[in-house]
Amino acid sequence: MKKTFMLWTLIIYPIYIVLMGLYLFQWSDFGVPPAYEGTAADPTTFMTERELELSQEYSRTRYFLSFATLPVEWLIYIGVLVFGVSHLFKRFGEKVSRFSFIQIPLYVLLLSTLTWFLTFPIDYAFRYLSVTYGVSVQTFSDWMREQMIGFWIGFVTMAVLITVLYWLMKKFEKRWWLYGWLLLIPFLVLMMWVQPVVIDPLYNDFYELQDKELEEKILALADEADVPADRVYEVNMSEETNSMNAYVNGIGSSLRIVLWDTTLNRLEDNEVLFIMAHEIAHYVMNHLYWNLAGLIAGTFVGLLIAYRLVRFIFRKWGATFRLNGLTDIAGLPLLYLTFSIISFAATPAELAISRNAEADADRYAIQMTEDVEAAIGAFQELTINGRSDVNPPALVKFMNYGHPTMMERIYMLEQEQRDAP
Repeated sequence: MKKTFMLWTLIIYPIYIVLMGLYLFQWSDFGVPPAYEGTAADPTTFMTERELELSQEYSRTRYFLSFATLPVEWLIYIGVLVFGVSHLFKRFGEKVSRFSFIQIPLYVLLLSTLTWFLTFPIDYAFRYLSVTYGVSVQTFSDWMREQMIGFWIGFVTMAVLITVLYWLMKKFEKRWWLYGWLLLIPFLVLMMWVQPVVIDPLYNDFYELQDKELEEKILALADEADVPADRVYEVNMSEETNSMNAYVNGIGSSLRIVLWDTTLNRLEDNEVLFIMAHEIAHYVMNHLYWNLAGLIAGTFVGLLIAYRLVRFIFRKWGATFRLNGLTDIAGLPLLYLTFSIISFAATPAELAISRNAEADADRYAIQMTEDVEAAIGAFQELTINGRSDVNPPALVKFMNYGHPTMMERIYMLEQEQRDAP
């Protein structure tokens, strides 16, 4: 089994990397489609030759790194089983305690730590690329601090979820996936509420918008749209990045309108107002709640598929990996692998829905602000400062883009301007 795993990894994975490199750097068109030439969406009309060159280099290299490293976590999970590491983790937990509610979190910690160390070079490569091309300005120590925060939040979350899941598996052999889904619903709602008021402040400092005149304008937009907000938050992202962003998140009393300070520093007030109108549109159109509903529905389908798949996988390969049934914690990498592949398979549909929602939010923002020039200017500045690829390859858009491309968004705005009475 070890030889087979190594052989296939050393043959198939390099071929995959070469094919992705050829697709991204040789076979994909870097040019501007004829329909967009000379429009506001044409990057040559608002970017210098050097900016365009850097944007293409950064974007294509980042795409390649993303696709090339995509299977790494899957290979880690398989390797942990093939080389017997999973059983070592299990035995260590059994030596520490005879209670499963201690053994399982300990196993999750060991597997999470191993995965973190093995994927750390990939995370660092992404950071190095962003720093090299001037997108990130974050210090290494601050970046590591955020890495550690993310690791421990991820571990605690997964430890709780996996411990509950294994208890359900032992208690309800054929319905564990259904009861797991039912318990997951309040957890997802809680996380949506907790995110802006507990988790986000662990990474950055949030404070009331310093520009009170601009805050009044933003709150006026929010009031016009019946968004229950009485303040706008600013977050100090300029210590980390040159990119710009804004968002509305949370539910109920945790609802927050947030602006990155980079957005405030680089955009005119009317451009900021368009960005905020776009984010307000997500609230008005109930995208936050539709996202939650979609996540709940998707989780139901995913767990049902996982239930059927893992039964087949454990029947076929359980003995090979010396697993004592589905409730054997040593088989957790197989569960992770199954969930990860299902999530990957669902990604294109999720992104297509997201792109449609983002386009709707753009149209709403134009109707609200009636300032197409500001909208186009905002998107052009977002493109320049984020080294964004305005026209990514089709596969990249299909698998990575939750927004329409910048070329599509700017062109749509220009068309709206032309069609206006």
